[in-house]
Amino acid sequence: MNKRFNPALLLVIPVICLLCVGVYFLPPVHDRLAWRIDDLRAQIRNVLNPPEKMDFPGSDVTPVAQVFSPTPRSTLTSTSTNVPPERLYSPTPTRPEDTPIPTGTATPTFTPLPASLNLKSDTFRYYDQHNLYNYCAPANLAMAVSFWGWKGDRLDVGKVVKPYQKDLNVMPYEMVDFAVENAGLGGLVRVGGDAELLKRLLTAGFPMIVEKGVHFRDLAGQVTWMGHYAFVTGYDDGLGVFITQDSYITPGTDFPAPYATFMQEWRSFNYTYILIYPKDRENEVVAILGPQADETANYQYAAQLASNEIYSELPDIERFFAWFNYGTNLVKLQDYAGAATAYDQAFAIYNLLPEDKSVRPYRVLWYQTGPYFAYYYTARYQTVIDLATTAIKSVYFDDTSPEESLYWRGMAKLALGDTEGAIDDFRESIDPYHPGFAPSLDQLRLLGVEP
Repeated sequence: MNKRFNPALLLVIPVICLLCVGVYFLPPVHDRLAWRIDDLRAQIRNVLNPPEKMDFPGSDVTPVAQVFSPTPRSTLTSTSTNVPPERLYSPTPTRPEDTPIPTGTATPTFTPLPASLNLKSDTFRYYDQHNLYNYCAPANLAMAVSFWGWKGDRLDVGKVVKPYQKDLNVMPYEMVDFAVENAGLGGLVRVGGDAELLKRLLTAGFPMIVEKGVHFRDLAGQVTWMGHYAFVTGYDDGLGVFITQDSYITPGTDFPAPYATFMQEWRSFNYTYILIYPKDRENEVVAILGPQADETANYQYAAQLASNEIYSELPDIERFFAWFNYGTNLVKLQDYAGAATAYDQAFAIYNLLPEDKSVRPYRVLWYQTGPYFAYYYTARYQTVIDLATTAIKSVYFDDTSPEESLYWRGMAKLALGDTEGAIDDFRESIDPYHPGFAPSLDQLRLLGVEP
């Protein structure tokens, strides 16, 4: 005898579905499952649209042939009249007028360095970045400010520098802003660093955060290049390592980073270092930095360093970073024409690299926005749009995007007369990607529209 189908069962199914959805969004359950679901989505999208197979627009030039020269080449000959407008979105924080950075005017004389050193502090606390989205910056910044006695933790930092949890990147200037405005400390960002300088700073009691490119397993489950911060607290010449507090690696406390590997990874971010220190010790920092304490001198030095590396014996991927760094330094020196030419070379080299995720640093525009400045201020607006669109498409999470790319795409659209398209990009960069993102808010106010 066949059992009769009960129509009431059709009502039970949607009820069960609603209950499952409700349970999923309970905080204890959501925290455990959200990562897995997002990982699955990322892997599917990554297979359908491999970001490493996308070329960067902006250049159809042939890369300059690699020429080896024992003599460093002079680079700072190009001049640009493209002065940014008053409302330029600058990634360099504006320091309070009562705390100016003094200018280092002479190269200091130092005593010999110890063979090894590891800074310890009763207040220093190690933080990892795990179980949270892209929490490298908050974790490292929490370590840096805790070294000087700050009592908060990584979540307290994240609430300020990463208001949207899936924000792809926290810029160095945002980290300095937090130290100055929220932790009562001093801070600065410099580029063109080297091993000797790091050791000098460490010996004087100043640890630092460095930004570098590393190969880790990403959220799509594949080993690939990505940006990463590390808190450097010591070194050991006998072992040939810097001692870092690494928020990604387990265990990450006192993680040894071999000198050669460290320098290679550091190159991909223009040898950027972030110093956090008590305000009453700023003169000590300036004395160690010497001429590099002056920001303009620092970028001139870093531009020459990048030029020297361009014409040294480097593999193509490292030459890509050298050209990119050269462009970034020229942007800071407001030589936008020279910077655009440098980025053209960088992208031309990139587009010849193997279409391999472990080789192509397709995330580079998530972290570094210099090309947008260069192309925008040389009136290459369509290049800005194409470049930003490629950067946005390279993100394999549907609900994540680089807010800086949206901002610059909006600026380029505005320059080309597409006001509505610009407004859409400005708004999208704010909601949901970066609530309170000042550059986009400023542009919307200038246009007389609500965010």
